[in-house]
Amino acid sequence: MAAAPAAVALVTLGVDDLPRATRFYEEIGFAKSVSQSRDTVSFFRAGGVVLALFDRRALAEDAGLPEGGRPDFGGITLARNLSSREAVDEAFARAVTAGAAPLKTPRDVFWGGYSGYVADPDGHPIELAWNPFFPLNADGSIDLPM
Repeated sequence: MAAAPAAVALVTLGVDDLPRATRFYEEIGFAKSVSQSRDTVSFFRAGGVVLALFDRRALAEDAGLPEGGRPDFGGITLARNLSSREAVDEAFARAVTAGAAPLKTPRDVFWGGYSGYVADPDGHPIELAWNPFFPLNADGSIDLPM
């Protein structure tokens, strides 16, 4: 049998308040899967992957990790690539209105694009970026040149 291709299929965020986190992601434009979500987990289409929201303590237990509180920065960010600088500005404003904390206002960046950062209500950083080197597919996923 051939090996499965290397792919990230699902990203799960541990959250403190699932209904609040679900509302936030819906308010910034993610569509929740009603048929697959449950009282304990919310699933969203996110381009080529699925974004899941799950109770932080239950997620730590499921992974066999101590819950141990929240680090200031866990070394990972989510990123949404958008079609223009204006789309980044609009997404930034929408996220802040929905309850995100602004981390870095959108600006031109060293790698040739334009980006800013917000933190969702659980503190997960989200980069909102326009990258002129990454063409976007209709579903918002990156058409990564090889």
